[in-house]
Amino acid sequence: MRILLIGAGGVGGAFTAIAARRDFFETIVIADYDAAKAERAAATDERYAAAQVDASSAESVAALVREHAITHVMNAVDPVFNMSIFEGAFAAGADYLDMAMSLSRPHPEAPYEKTGVKLGDEQFAVEQDWQDAGRLALVGIGVEPGLSDVFARYAADHLFSEIDELGTRDGANLVVTDDDGHEIFAPSFSMWTTIEECLNPPVVWQDGAWHTTAPFSEPEVFDFPEGIGPVECVNVEHEEVLLMPRWVDCKRATFKYGLGDEFINILKVLHTLGLDSTEKVRVKGVEVSPRDVVAAVLPDPATVGPRMTGKTCAGLWVTGKGKDGAPRSTYLYHVVDNEWTMQEYGHQCVVWQTAINPVVALELLARGTWSGAGVLGPEAFDAVPFLDLLTEYGSPWGQQELDA
Repeated sequence: MRILLIGAGGVGGAFTAIAARRDFFETIVIADYDAAKAERAAATDERYAAAQVDASSAESVAALVREHAITHVMNAVDPVFNMSIFEGAFAAGADYLDMAMSLSRPHPEAPYEKTGVKLGDEQFAVEQDWQDAGRLALVGIGVEPGLSDVFARYAADHLFSEIDELGTRDGANLVVTDDDGHEIFAPSFSMWTTIEECLNPPVVWQDGAWHTTAPFSEPEVFDFPEGIGPVECVNVEHEEVLLMPRWVDCKRATFKYGLGDEFINILKVLHTLGLDSTEKVRVKGVEVSPRDVVAAVLPDPATVGPRMTGKTCAGLWVTGKGKDGAPRSTYLYHVVDNEWTMQEYGHQCVVWQTAINPVVALELLARGTWSGAGVLGPEAFDAVPFLDLLTEYGSPWGQQELDA
């Protein structure tokens, strides 16, 4: 297996640190628009090489695939570049993986009632082309989407006879401080992606159809395990809701994220001021995207690890009937402590938790344990080998029974 990793930022850097401990691949070519950043990441392992890439150009991606005889393209950049990387991989005959799908566009007349272009629609539109070519695009294989979708497959196969709701629930008790120990606002993941997810109309799967609701709707308090505790979660647009119902039979699918009042207020202010826009504006003779500016002035998520404390939890709350036909409510989860990931890998827990899942998936593909053709989500594959290998990597998952 010869991997082209596009993106040497927070998740890309964690990906290389995790993969360096495994032997399932021949080489990883780390490509970034910033060649120096790619070179720093590549210097950590003799199997790594560095390259410069324009992720907005399918031709640039395809040229690297051909030059390095790449078998698998791993997309670790913001999803605004998904389609060019996706198309470049296909054009050059490589398989493809990403952690977030092609972007959505809200319904022009009824954005909080009807779906417009949904997450992943552009990729699923060419699924037949990937099938006909015998090529695999494994989409949404981060932690959320990704591990949460693996949990959905596991629940359907091993725990439930009938599923009422697949409810992804994400929460944390992470705190970032400045040099004086004061808590500061510093998102632990890409601010560009966070704005995209949180301000778009959330999608809900209900009784056989997708529909939308208002951002931050249906607040609920969810009690997260391993000391994190109660966190208020709200509806957010996310890929699980678009992926899970394609392969797992359920009456309802939701994604709720524990953002907190401060974060929600900041997002609302950004939207009010137009600073969430991706359309470029001219400022003193220079064209810039307001959202790019917001992301640029905040701390780089890859650098906040040493100032961060706490744990992050990704998981899936499944309700319905167990294999015995009795009501069942189960939370399948993965908790990661920032202190542990910093000590073990030198990367903060949120990007590390995201990065470990595509490494596990690539190892399963290299072994032939997972295989397929077309545009497929993690739900399309057997969950047990994935969960077993995740545990082997030293990061076990958990299961908690709740009141049904």
